[in-house]
Amino acid sequence: MRVEPQQLRAFLLDAGLVNEAQFSDVDKKAKKTHKRIEDVLVSEGLISETEILRLKAYILGIPFVNLEKEKISNEILRIIPEPIARSHNIIAFRKKGKSLEVAMLDPEDLNTIEFIKKKANLKILPRLTTPESIKNVLKQYQESLQVEFGEIISRNAKDIGQESILKKGKIKELLDEGVEEKEELEKQAKELPIIKIVDTLLKHAILQRASDIHIEPMEKEVLVRYRIDGILRDAMILPLATKSGIVARIKVLSNLKLDEHRLPQDGRFKIKLEEEYKYSIRVSILPVFNGEKAVMRLLSEESKGYTLEALGLRDETIRKS
Repeated sequence: MRVEPQQLRAFLLDAGLVNEAQFSDVDKKAKKTHKRIEDVLVSEGLISETEILRLKAYILGIPFVNLEKEKISNEILRIIPEPIARSHNIIAFRKKGKSLEVAMLDPEDLNTIEFIKKKANLKILPRLTTPESIKNVLKQYQESLQVEFGEIISRNAKDIGQESILKKGKIKELLDEGVEEKEELEKQAKELPIIKIVDTLLKHAILQRASDIHIEPMEKEVLVRYRIDGILRDAMILPLATKSGIVARIKVLSNLKLDEHRLPQDGRFKIKLEEEYKYSIRVSILPVFNGEKAVMRLLSEESKGYTLEALGLRDETIRKS
């Protein structure tokens, strides 16, 4: 399903979008710079990117869709996991019965189409779209994630806040009576709200394609940050009442000492998100002014090295090298 240069030439000339001399000049520049003819046509201002995509869709017999201003429901959006959608530039936008319409930039990516077909158990109907359409829909993934996980975390954090107020006096009594701090921290680490918050933070970070999670206690709150594309970004704010429970939960998962607060500790654990995502988590616990800071490095066990094609090299360049 590739548009050959001669096919493109014939349709461009027939539609009157360029003349013979212009196409010949573009062809020479494409060969000289090792670029695709359609890329040179767009860069020279002879035709817009949308027009060239519409033309390619017509030649290939694939419908063209523009989703630059479309709002996709979360139910449809979630059929294709965000990491797959982002890495392969493919998104689901409409479902009718057992058929799923997907918009993509590369209709030749048959492996991804087959993967989604097996995962969703639906008939996949590919559609060609623009990069701006893909960007618009990818933003909706982040918006829905923030709403979904924000509600889960805030709800559970509120429960912890209420429980901590109720238990505050009792905990103090227990500690005064000589009950070890370790036992109390183990109890906090096993509380359902704390487990949900830590699990949600990990899932949220993985779906956001973060490489690191930083959880740092501040004076009046707990700051959570993700490192995405090398940049540390603020992700969310949690109540201060969650501080000790979250760190205790991470220590339990990493098999670290719960009652050690003065020295740095390092550990690791593994998690599995759905069927296709397995991660090794490297953990560092560091003492800071307001308590303990937890840093988690997310390492995918499914990651593979990039091919030359994935790095952006064209077939012609690879053959010459």
